Parts: sequence; structure tokens; C-alpha cells
Amino acid sequence: MITLGFPRMHKEKNEKRDFLPDFFRRLNSENAEFFLENGYGSAMGICHEEYLKANKNIKFISNRECYEKDMVVVLRCPEFNEINSMKDGSTLLSMLHYPTRATRVQRLKEKNIFGVSMDSLRNDFLERIVVNYNGTSGNGVEMAFQELSKTMKDFYSKDRDTIKVTIIGMGMVGLYAAKAAGKYGNLELNNKMKELNTKGVIVNMLPRSVTNDREELIKILKETDILIDASTRDNPSNYIISNDLISYLKPHGVILDLTADPYLTDIEPMQVKAIEGIPTGTLDKPVIYPNDPIYNTIPEQVNKDNRRVVVSCNAWPGIKPEECMYLYGMQLFPILQQLIRLSRENFTEVSDDYFTRAIHRATIEYFEKYEKIVENN
Repeated sequence: MITLGFPRMHKEKNEKRDFLPDFFRRLNSENAEFFLENGYGSAMGICHEEYLKANKNIKFISNRECYEKDMVVVLRCPEFNEINSMKDGSTLLSMLHYPTRATRVQRLKEKNIFGVSMDSLRNDFLERIVVNYNGTSGNGVEMAFQELSKTMKDFYSKDRDTIKVTIIGMGMVGLYAAKAAGKYGNLELNNKMKELNTKGVIVNMLPRSVTNDREELIKILKETDILIDASTRDNPSNYIISNDLISYLKPHGVILDLTADPYLTDIEPMQVKAIEGIPTGTLDKPVIYPNDPIYNTIPEQVNKDNRRVVVSCNAWPGIKPEECMYLYGMQLFPILQQLIRLSRENFTEVSDDYFTRAIHRATIEYFEKYEKIVENN
């Protein structure tokens, strides 16, 4: 019988997410044992008894013991010391973010860990199947408008101009951000603006043909109230918006960092954020003001002279934990079924099974064969 470890995420204080009891209830008939870390679900007010009622094969153990099982399932990727506790040849189902985590990929390969990256699980049309676009874009846009209401003096005035939102990136995160921005990120605020008879919101989405044009960018930024990074870069060592361009953004402007790529100095060339000089926020600190000491943690080779209010989070869906984990549980159920029932050799791109093919696309093998960007020196 295969053993699965479900450790808790010991990260920010406000990182409360664990899989819900209903997720384990639907796995009740699987030939597997589920080992949950002591206190699992407690941050969301769920007690051990609810999990034990949901699945007869659940046991509660320590964090370290969870990482010693045949398969480890945890939403956000474990730290290196936790990966080191895993058995060689075991499976890790998590948000692994291969394209922007080169050292993580290398460590998983060294331990012969079968990585299945939740963010790389894709259908036959290469669309993500484990994703919370609304939890990322919706939560971020709502918070950005909250901050804009503080920095923009005439935000609630019917005499103000339209609010201009500029989005970098035209993928699903950008599209969901555009939909949310059109309603001020919040239906209650949207209704209030209607009652006040204010002018609305204009959303501009910028393709690469525009982000590569500095003169055009300057024109756009001068009119922008909220600048949103929802980009996907081929090369994460290159900026899209250099720090000097931030100076053209309106003084009350807010920068929303939906992508939340970190600065990584342990790889060459260094990985940077799409917008130069902005910090990365967390669930505990998603709003960062220009004089915040967190700017001192940005690598010294990064220009951070020009600043605005930044709204950023490295785990956007975690703002609403229960809503998020209900969705992820529904999306991951058939994935976990296949991982329990099949061995790693069964996951190929020519499989007859839809979810088996999706799992193959989430492996390091597939990433390095089809998606990894190799620099030509």
C-alpha cells in the first residue's frame, strides 16, 4: 500500500491552507495510507476528527515523518531542508515552478525525486488544469484598488477622470485581472462607484510589441493609475519595465505584482522581477510602501531608486484559504488518483489516459525536453 505524506506549510503566519476533509473523503476507496501532519487544517478551524471521519486510512504524524513517505503532497514547494528529508525515488506533488527555480530542479534531480508540478499540469491544449486565476488576479486587483483609494485624492469624486489600468501580459492571469479591474476588483466598490456617478475604468493590455517600445511605454505609464505585472517571460533575467520607467508612473500610482517572481542571485545570470526594483510581498505583508525596509533586501545590483506603492504576494490565492483549497481539491483529485494507482514509468505523452498525459507534462523530464530555455553563449 502506497503511503502519502501531507505536511503543513510552515511559512507565513497567514499561510493557513491545507486540503479540506472532503478531498480525503473522495480518496476513501484508494489503496493508500494518508499521513497528515499534526495540526493539519487547524489554521482553518478544522479539527482532526473531521479528517478521521472523512477517510479511515488517515493517521496524524510529525512533519519530518510526512516527508519520509512514498509521496509528498503539499501546495507550496518545500524548502531544501525538507526536500532533503524525502526518500530518494519518492514523488513530490507541489507547485514547483520549474522555469524560475533552476536550483530546485537540480536538487530534485540529484535525489531522483519524481517531481509533478501542479502549476505545469496541462491538458492536451496546453491549458493549466490546476489553477486559481480568480484567486490570483481577483485578490490582487481588489487589494490594488483598495490602495489606490488611499493614494488617489479624488478617487471617489464624480469629477475625476477615468481610472487607467495597464496590464503587462495577455495570458489568463492578465485576462482575469482585466475583468476584475473593470469592476474595481470588488462588486461592492463597483456598486458604490455607480451610486456616486463616477467615471469608470479603462483597461489597457500590453502585448510584447508595445512593452518592447520604450517611447510608447512612457506615454502609457504617464496616464496609468494601476500598473499590473501579469507577464510570462521567456528569459527571467531580463526586465520588462526598467526602474527609470517607474518615474513616469503617476505619483499616486499603484504597482500590482501578480507574477511575484523572486530575485534569485544563486544562478547566473541572476533572475529578476519583470518590473525592476520592486520587492516581493507575502501573505503577511502584501502591501509595501516606498519607505519600507524590505527594499534593503533587494539585491544591490538592482536599481530601486524610483518607487510607488507595491501590492505583491508570493501566494495570492492564499488570501482566501478555504475557497482556494476547495477548488484545488476538486482539480487535483483525478491527478492524485492516477499517481496513487500508477508507477512513474506509466506517465508518458502517448498514454491513452487524459490525466496520465497531463501528469507527464508536469514532470522535469517534459520541462527539460520541451520548455526549458537554453541560453546561447
